[in-house]
Amino acid sequence: MSNRVVCREASHAGSWYTASGPQLNAQLEGWLSQVQSTKRPARAIIAPHAGYTYCGSCAAHAYKQVDPSITRRIFILGPSHHVPLSRCALSSVDIYRTPLYDLRIDQKIYGELWKTGMFERMSLQTDEDEHSIEMHLPYTAKAMESHKDEFTIIPVLVGALSESKEQEFGKLFSKYLADPSNLFVVSSDFCHWGQRFRYSYYDESQGEIYRSIEHLDKMFVVSSSHHSPKGMSIIEQLDPVSFSNYLKKYHNTICGRHPIGVLLNAITELQKNGMNMSFSFLNYAQSSQCRNWQDSSVSYAAGALTVH
Repeated sequence: MSNRVVCREASHAGSWYTASGPQLNAQLEGWLSQVQSTKRPARAIIAPHAGYTYCGSCAAHAYKQVDPSITRRIFILGPSHHVPLSRCALSSVDIYRTPLYDLRIDQKIYGELWKTGMFERMSLQTDEDEHSIEMHLPYTAKAMESHKDEFTIIPVLVGALSESKEQEFGKLFSKYLADPSNLFVVSSDFCHWGQRFRYSYYDESQGEIYRSIEHLDKMFVVSSSHHSPKGMSIIEQLDPVSFSNYLKKYHNTICGRHPIGVLLNAITELQKNGMNMSFSFLNYAQSSQCRNWQDSSVSYAAGALTVH
Protein backbone atom coordinates (compact mmCIF):
# COMPACT_ATOMS: atom_id res chain seq x y z
CA MET A 1 0.00 0.00 0.00
CA SER A 2 3.04 2.30 -0.08
CA ASN A 3 1.96 3.94 -3.34
CA ARG A 4 -1.36 4.95 -1.82
CA VAL A 5 -2.44 8.55 -2.40
CA VAL A 6 -3.11 9.96 1.01
CA CYS A 7 -4.45 13.45 0.33
CA ARG A 8 -7.15 15.01 -1.77
CA GLU A 9 -6.12 18.58 -2.56
CA ALA A 10 -8.52 21.53 -2.20
CA SER A 11 -8.85 21.57 -5.98
CA HIS A 12 -11.56 24.27 -6.19
CA ALA A 13 -9.79 26.68 -3.83
CA GLY A 14 -8.75 29.76 -5.76
CA SER A 15 -11.73 29.49 -8.13
CA TRP A 16 -14.91 28.59 -6.20
CA TYR A 17 -13.64 30.11 -2.95
CA THR A 18 -10.46 31.81 -1.79
CA ALA A 19 -7.35 29.69 -1.30
CA SER A 20 -6.09 32.03 1.43
CA GLY A 21 -6.71 30.51 4.87
CA PRO A 22 -6.93 33.82 6.77
CA GLN A 23 -9.18 35.39 4.14
CA LEU A 24 -11.45 32.33 4.01
CA ASN A 25 -11.62 32.22 7.80
CA ALA A 26 -12.66 35.88 7.93
CA GLN A 27 -15.34 35.36 5.25
CA LEU A 28 -16.87 32.33 6.96
CA GLU A 29 -16.73 34.09 10.29
CA GLY A 30 -18.53 37.09 8.80
CA TRP A 31 -21.36 35.01 7.34
CA LEU A 32 -21.79 32.91 10.50
CA SER A 33 -21.82 35.98 12.74
CA GLN A 34 -24.92 37.30 10.96
CA VAL A 35 -27.00 34.20 11.68
CA GLN A 36 -28.95 32.97 14.70
CA SER A 37 -28.63 29.43 16.00
CA THR A 38 -31.81 27.50 16.82
CA LYS A 39 -32.47 26.00 20.26
CA ARG A 40 -31.49 22.45 19.35
CA PRO A 41 -28.37 21.34 17.51
CA ALA A 42 -28.83 19.92 14.03
CA ARG A 43 -28.58 16.17 13.41
CA ALA A 44 -28.57 16.83 9.66
CA ILE A 45 -28.34 19.92 7.48
CA ILE A 46 -29.08 20.64 3.83
CA ALA A 47 -26.85 23.35 2.36
CA PRO A 48 -25.78 24.54 -1.10
CA HIS A 49 -22.54 23.80 -2.96
CA ALA A 50 -22.03 26.71 -5.36
CA GLY A 51 -19.21 29.26 -5.25
CA TYR A 52 -19.17 31.05 -1.91
CA THR A 53 -19.81 34.46 -3.49
CA TYR A 54 -23.22 33.06 -4.52
CA CYS A 55 -24.23 30.89 -1.60
CA GLY A 56 -21.79 31.41 1.28
CA SER A 57 -24.19 33.54 3.28
CA CYS A 58 -27.08 31.09 2.70
CA ALA A 59 -24.99 28.08 3.81
CA ALA A 60 -24.10 29.85 7.07
CA HIS A 61 -27.72 29.43 8.23
CA ALA A 62 -27.26 25.65 8.19
CA TYR A 63 -23.73 25.51 9.63
CA LYS A 64 -24.67 27.77 12.52
CA GLN A 65 -26.85 24.89 13.82
CA VAL A 66 -23.89 22.50 14.23
CA ASP A 67 -22.77 21.81 17.80
CA PRO A 68 -19.03 21.01 17.73
CA SER A 69 -19.04 19.87 21.36
CA ILE A 70 -21.16 16.79 20.58
CA THR A 71 -20.27 16.11 16.92
CA ARG A 72 -17.63 13.44 16.35
CA ARG A 73 -18.39 12.19 12.84
CA ILE A 74 -19.65 14.17 9.86
CA PHE A 75 -21.20 12.32 6.92
CA ILE A 76 -21.10 14.49 3.78
CA LEU A 77 -23.45 13.28 1.02
CA GLY A 78 -22.91 15.02 -2.31
CA PRO A 79 -24.36 14.32 -5.77
CA SER A 80 -22.07 13.21 -8.61
CA HIS A 81 -21.83 15.92 -11.29
CA HIS A 82 -19.17 14.41 -13.55
CA VAL A 83 -19.32 10.64 -13.57
CA PRO A 84 -22.29 8.34 -14.12
CA LEU A 85 -22.81 6.42 -10.91
CA SER A 86 -25.75 4.15 -10.14
CA ARG A 87 -24.71 3.50 -6.54
CA CYS A 88 -22.70 5.48 -4.00
CA ALA A 89 -18.92 5.81 -3.93
CA LEU A 90 -16.30 6.24 -1.21
CA SER A 91 -13.06 8.19 -1.46
CA SER A 92 -9.75 6.39 -1.85
CA VAL A 93 -7.73 8.85 0.26
CA ASP A 94 -7.21 9.44 4.00
CA ILE A 95 -7.12 13.21 4.19
CA TYR A 96 -9.15 16.00 2.59
CA ARG A 97 -7.20 19.27 2.49
CA THR A 98 -8.82 22.65 3.14
CA PRO A 99 -7.17 26.10 3.33
CA LEU A 100 -8.06 26.10 7.06
CA TYR A 101 -6.79 22.66 8.16
CA ASP A 102 -6.87 19.04 6.99
CA LEU A 103 -9.90 16.81 7.61
CA ARG A 104 -9.45 13.09 8.33
CA ILE A 105 -11.65 10.45 6.76
CA ASP A 106 -13.05 7.91 9.23
CA GLN A 107 -11.52 4.65 8.00
CA LYS A 108 -13.43 2.59 10.58
CA ILE A 109 -16.83 3.73 9.27
CA TYR A 110 -15.54 3.46 5.70
CA GLY A 111 -14.67 -0.17 6.49
CA GLU A 112 -18.21 -0.83 7.77
CA LEU A 113 -19.77 0.77 4.67
CA TRP A 114 -17.39 -1.03 2.32
CA LYS A 115 -18.32 -4.42 3.85
CA THR A 116 -21.96 -3.97 2.79
CA GLY A 117 -20.97 -4.40 -0.86
CA MET A 118 -23.17 -1.39 -1.74
CA PHE A 119 -20.34 1.04 -2.55
CA GLU A 120 -17.72 1.59 -5.20
CA ARG A 121 -14.48 3.59 -5.04
CA MET A 122 -14.01 7.05 -6.51
CA SER A 123 -10.80 7.59 -8.42
CA LEU A 124 -8.68 10.48 -7.17
CA GLN A 125 -9.55 12.31 -10.42
CA THR A 126 -13.31 11.95 -9.80
CA ASP A 127 -12.81 12.99 -6.19
CA GLU A 128 -10.86 16.15 -7.05
CA ASP A 129 -13.11 17.12 -9.98
CA GLU A 130 -16.26 16.96 -7.84
CA HIS A 131 -17.27 20.16 -6.04
CA SER A 132 -20.42 18.94 -4.29
CA ILE A 133 -18.47 17.56 -1.31
CA GLU A 134 -15.52 19.94 -1.42
CA MET A 135 -17.67 23.07 -1.02
CA HIS A 136 -18.73 21.76 2.41
CA LEU A 137 -15.21 21.11 3.68
CA PRO A 138 -14.19 24.69 4.63
CA TYR A 139 -17.55 25.26 6.36
CA THR A 140 -17.22 21.94 8.19
CA ALA A 141 -13.70 22.89 9.28
CA LYS A 142 -14.90 26.31 10.45
CA ALA A 143 -17.95 24.99 12.31
CA MET A 144 -15.78 22.39 14.09
CA GLU A 145 -12.65 24.48 14.73
CA SER A 146 -13.04 24.48 18.52
CA HIS A 147 -12.83 20.65 18.44
CA LYS A 148 -10.71 20.24 15.36
CA ASP A 149 -8.74 17.19 16.47
CA GLU A 150 -11.78 15.34 17.76
CA PHE A 151 -13.84 14.55 14.68
CA THR A 152 -13.66 12.65 11.39
CA ILE A 153 -15.52 12.96 8.10
CA ILE A 154 -17.28 10.34 5.98
CA PRO A 155 -17.56 11.70 2.42
CA VAL A 156 -20.04 9.79 0.21
CA LEU A 157 -20.59 10.52 -3.49
CA VAL A 158 -24.22 9.73 -4.28
CA GLY A 159 -25.12 8.48 -7.75
CA ALA A 160 -28.37 8.67 -9.74
CA LEU A 161 -30.15 6.25 -7.42
CA SER A 162 -33.48 4.61 -8.16
CA GLU A 163 -36.21 5.06 -5.53
CA SER A 164 -35.55 1.54 -4.23
CA LYS A 165 -31.81 2.27 -3.95
CA GLU A 166 -32.55 5.52 -2.08
CA GLN A 167 -34.55 3.38 0.32
CA GLU A 168 -31.74 0.85 0.75
CA PHE A 169 -29.12 3.53 1.39
CA GLY A 170 -31.56 5.36 3.69
CA LYS A 171 -31.93 2.18 5.77
CA LEU A 172 -28.17 1.71 5.88
CA PHE A 173 -27.48 5.28 7.00
CA SER A 174 -30.39 5.42 9.47
CA LYS A 175 -28.41 3.70 12.23
CA TYR A 176 -25.72 6.37 11.90
CA LEU A 177 -28.31 9.16 11.82
CA ALA A 178 -29.74 7.79 15.09
CA ASP A 179 -26.47 8.55 16.90
CA PRO A 180 -26.32 12.09 18.36
CA SER A 181 -22.56 12.25 17.87
CA ASN A 182 -23.05 12.02 14.09
CA LEU A 183 -23.99 14.90 11.79
CA PHE A 184 -25.21 14.51 8.21
CA VAL A 185 -24.44 17.24 5.68
CA VAL A 186 -26.55 16.93 2.53
CA SER A 187 -25.18 18.90 -0.40
CA SER A 188 -27.74 20.36 -2.80
CA ASP A 189 -28.62 23.45 -4.78
CA PHE A 190 -32.25 23.95 -5.75
CA CYS A 191 -33.91 25.05 -9.00
CA HIS A 192 -31.52 25.57 -11.94
CA TRP A 193 -33.69 27.70 -14.21
CA GLY A 194 -33.11 28.92 -17.75
CA GLN A 195 -32.21 27.78 -21.26
CA ARG A 196 -28.70 26.72 -20.28
CA PHE A 197 -30.23 24.26 -17.79
CA ARG A 198 -32.97 23.24 -20.25
CA TYR A 199 -35.56 23.99 -17.59
CA SER A 200 -38.08 26.80 -17.89
CA TYR A 201 -41.17 25.91 -15.84
CA TYR A 202 -43.18 29.11 -15.33
CA ASP A 203 -46.45 29.55 -13.45
CA GLU A 204 -47.64 32.99 -14.58
CA SER A 205 -50.10 33.26 -11.71
CA GLN A 206 -47.10 33.84 -9.44
CA GLY A 207 -46.02 37.04 -11.23
CA GLU A 208 -42.40 37.51 -12.36
CA ILE A 209 -40.42 34.39 -13.33
CA TYR A 210 -38.24 34.55 -10.21
CA ARG A 211 -41.41 34.52 -8.06
CA SER A 212 -42.62 31.41 -9.88
CA ILE A 213 -39.22 29.75 -9.26
CA GLU A 214 -39.40 30.66 -5.57
CA HIS A 215 -42.94 29.29 -5.35
CA LEU A 216 -41.83 26.05 -7.01
CA ASP A 217 -38.84 25.67 -4.67
CA LYS A 218 -40.88 26.54 -1.62
CA MET A 219 -43.57 23.97 -2.32
CA PHE A 220 -40.68 21.84 -1.40
CA VAL A 221 -38.89 23.91 1.20
CA VAL A 222 -41.27 26.08 3.17
CA SER A 223 -44.53 25.54 5.00
CA SER A 224 -47.42 26.52 2.80
CA SER A 225 -51.07 25.68 3.18
CA HIS A 226 -51.83 25.34 -0.54
CA HIS A 227 -50.00 22.15 -1.30
CA SER A 228 -50.83 19.61 1.32
CA PRO A 229 -53.57 18.80 3.76
CA LYS A 230 -51.13 19.14 6.63
CA GLY A 231 -50.23 22.68 5.57
CA MET A 232 -46.55 21.79 5.40
CA SER A 233 -44.06 21.62 2.61
CA ILE A 234 -42.98 18.27 1.23
CA ILE A 235 -39.61 18.14 2.87
CA GLU A 236 -40.90 19.38 6.19
CA GLN A 237 -43.31 16.42 6.09
CA LEU A 238 -40.15 14.29 5.79
CA ASP A 239 -41.87 12.08 3.24
CA PRO A 240 -39.71 10.50 0.51
CA VAL A 241 -42.75 9.38 -1.52
CA SER A 242 -44.21 12.90 -1.72
CA PHE A 243 -40.77 14.17 -2.70
CA SER A 244 -40.51 11.63 -5.55
CA ASN A 245 -44.01 12.54 -6.74
CA TYR A 246 -43.17 16.25 -6.67
CA LEU A 247 -40.05 15.62 -8.80
CA LYS A 248 -42.07 13.54 -11.28
CA LYS A 249 -44.70 16.26 -11.55
CA TYR A 250 -42.53 19.39 -11.81
CA HIS A 251 -39.11 17.98 -12.79
CA ASN A 252 -37.55 20.68 -10.60
CA THR A 253 -33.80 20.64 -11.27
CA ILE A 254 -32.67 19.98 -7.69
CA CYS A 255 -29.16 18.61 -8.19
CA GLY A 256 -28.96 16.99 -4.75
CA ARG A 257 -32.29 15.19 -5.09
CA HIS A 258 -30.69 11.75 -4.56
CA PRO A 259 -28.77 12.68 -1.38
CA ILE A 260 -31.98 14.34 -0.13
CA GLY A 261 -33.91 11.16 -1.03
CA VAL A 262 -31.42 9.07 0.97
CA LEU A 263 -31.79 11.41 3.99
CA LEU A 264 -35.61 11.33 3.82
CA ASN A 265 -35.57 7.53 3.70
CA ALA A 266 -33.18 7.36 6.68
CA ILE A 267 -35.53 9.65 8.62
CA THR A 268 -38.56 7.52 7.68
CA GLU A 269 -36.77 4.45 9.01
CA LEU A 270 -36.10 6.14 12.37
CA GLN A 271 -39.66 7.47 12.61
CA LYS A 272 -40.92 3.89 12.31
CA ASN A 273 -38.92 3.21 15.47
CA GLY A 274 -40.60 6.10 17.23
CA MET A 275 -37.92 8.78 16.88
CA ASN A 276 -39.41 12.27 16.75
CA MET A 277 -37.70 14.68 14.35
CA SER A 278 -38.50 17.88 12.55
CA PHE A 279 -36.92 19.69 9.64
CA SER A 280 -37.05 23.39 8.96
CA PHE A 281 -35.59 25.56 6.25
CA LEU A 282 -33.81 28.61 7.58
CA ASN A 283 -32.83 30.53 4.47
CA TYR A 284 -33.61 30.74 0.75
CA ALA A 285 -31.75 32.67 -1.94
CA GLN A 286 -31.38 32.92 -5.73
CA SER A 287 -28.21 33.70 -7.67
CA SER A 288 -30.17 36.32 -9.64
CA GLN A 289 -33.79 37.34 -10.27
CA CYS A 290 -35.08 36.01 -13.59
CA ARG A 291 -37.51 38.29 -15.40
CA ASN A 292 -37.31 37.02 -18.97
CA TRP A 293 -36.57 33.85 -20.96
CA GLN A 294 -32.93 34.83 -21.57
CA ASP A 295 -32.20 34.98 -17.83
CA SER A 296 -30.98 32.09 -15.71
CA SER A 297 -30.55 31.46 -12.01
CA VAL A 298 -29.77 28.82 -9.41
CA SER A 299 -31.62 28.70 -6.09
CA TYR A 300 -30.06 27.90 -2.72
CA ALA A 301 -31.64 26.77 0.52
CA ALA A 302 -30.29 25.97 3.98
CA GLY A 303 -32.11 23.90 6.56
CA ALA A 304 -31.67 21.72 9.62
CA LEU A 305 -33.08 18.47 10.99
CA THR A 306 -33.44 18.35 14.77
CA VAL A 307 -34.34 15.45 17.04
CA HIS A 308 -36.82 16.04 19.86
